[in-house]
Amino acid sequence: MKLYWAPQTRSIRAIWMLEEAGVTYERFKIDIRDESSKANPSLRAASPMGKVPALEDGAVRIWDSGAICAYIADQYPANKLAPPIGDAQRGEYLMWLMFTNSVIEPAMGEKVANIPPSPARYGWGSWDQMLITLRQGVGGSQWVLGERFSAADVLLGMSCIFLQQFKMVSDEPILAAYAARCSVRPALQRALAIEAAG
Repeated sequence: MKLYWAPQTRSIRAIWMLEEAGVTYERFKIDIRDESSKANPSLRAASPMGKVPALEDGAVRIWDSGAICAYIADQYPANKLAPPIGDAQRGEYLMWLMFTNSVIEPAMGEKVANIPPSPARYGWGSWDQMLITLRQGVGGSQWVLGERFSAADVLLGMSCIFLQQFKMVSDEPILAAYAARCSVRPALQRALAIEAAG
């Protein structure tokens, strides 16, 4: 298994997920500021747009941090990073797994770009609605699925860490507590060390 990645990108989610799964993988670093690096034929086979993260697993090639996390969770069911099909929590898991890319990231993008909110323009809701929903999801128990850590926590956890890191929220004790729980996970610590080492 090979991961195409770059420091200080959403690749950290894929690295964290691979570390949680405990699988053997090789990393191939891409300089996203260098067009020749992004034009690498192997990367383009895995990610036609030259975006990272991208994963190559035998004949399987996928990109997008959410898709990679879902794939790894399902490929390695023994690690219990996703409820199996038929499990009562599977639907809730999928909902939270998609919440990062479909709701949190658009909200963050508009906030960073200082784009005035326009309910007629977006289907994901407002910044405040996103925060209320996120608080409800991560505040009721240790993890979004209760006592069961999952791939959804990898995505939501990094989002909460990013929200704090980029000072997009203040006085958010529920989100801060959840981010702190995620931050001490050994797999995330290993992922951050990998990213720091380049």
